[in-house]
Amino acid sequence: MKVGIIGTGVVGSTAAYALINQGIGREIILVDLNKERANAEANDLRHAVPFTHPLLIHSGNYDDLAGAKIVVISAGVSQKPGESRLELLSRNAAVFQSIIPGVLNATPEAILLIATNPVDIMTHLAAQYAADFGVPSSRVIGTGTTLDTARFRSLLGQHLGVDSAHVHAYVLGEHGDSEVIPFSPVTVGIIPLDEFCDQWEICLDEDDKQEIDSQVRNAAYEIIQGKGATYYGVGSAIAKIVSVILSDQRAILTVCTPKDEIAGVKDVTLALPHLVGGEGILNSLQVPLTPNEENELKQSAEIIRGVIDGLEG
Repeated sequence: MKVGIIGTGVVGSTAAYALINQGIGREIILVDLNKERANAEANDLRHAVPFTHPLLIHSGNYDDLAGAKIVVISAGVSQKPGESRLELLSRNAAVFQSIIPGVLNATPEAILLIATNPVDIMTHLAAQYAADFGVPSSRVIGTGTTLDTARFRSLLGQHLGVDSAHVHAYVLGEHGDSEVIPFSPVTVGIIPLDEFCDQWEICLDEDDKQEIDSQVRNAAYEIIQGKGATYYGVGSAIAKIVSVILSDQRAILTVCTPKDEIAGVKDVTLALPHLVGGEGILNSLQVPLTPNEENELKQSAEIIRGVIDGLEG
């Protein structure tokens, strides 16, 4: 199956590398406004193929995306010195107004996977532009808090001494400062978190929870401080979502897509656990939250909706 990637910066190229290493798909097309960069990345990645899986990878233009099952969009402009968030978003909105038609004119049945930050807002805008082509929002998916959820599960698993694959925990809301990291719905296997800790005599007090919350919430800041950007984690998250869609795995992932209402906030896009398969988002899961956690989710939704209002105003 063919996978397109728009934008060959560190996120797009790392996602392609993850796809190659895991043998996901059969053909990868790299598209970038900087054609020289796209061609160089394709050449470099092609040289990794003999050591991994037999995939085809090359650079191209929108027309080369024809027949792609899924197109990853990681393109966007960087923030200029002194530029506000809304000004940056306005410029990225203009970029998407060009990219989305270009993709859908070439491959109208494709699922769009948005990785450009701020991902909740960019997914909301992408869905608006895709709607002009008759594409339902279920086929416009943002990476959401897929990476944040992985961080949460990893830290909990490490604290509990359990493989993180058996820690069922989800980060909700914005992929950003207002994200919600709820401990109340967490289970280890089928056992509620607090009960598991009691059974195994593990201390997980409020200080421990606050430390895990802080590490999840501030992970990107620390990585960016140390090396300038994050890309291995999100590249792997993109590869996972692509794999789920291509194989119709019907996995539960904390991706984002526009919803009519979340926590009382109308027409907003943020991450919730969704059932994801070959046709995109198949259903949404309702997570049981405490009143405080529910209020945090509402606040996160209001922040995102306020940014959308600012763009539309």
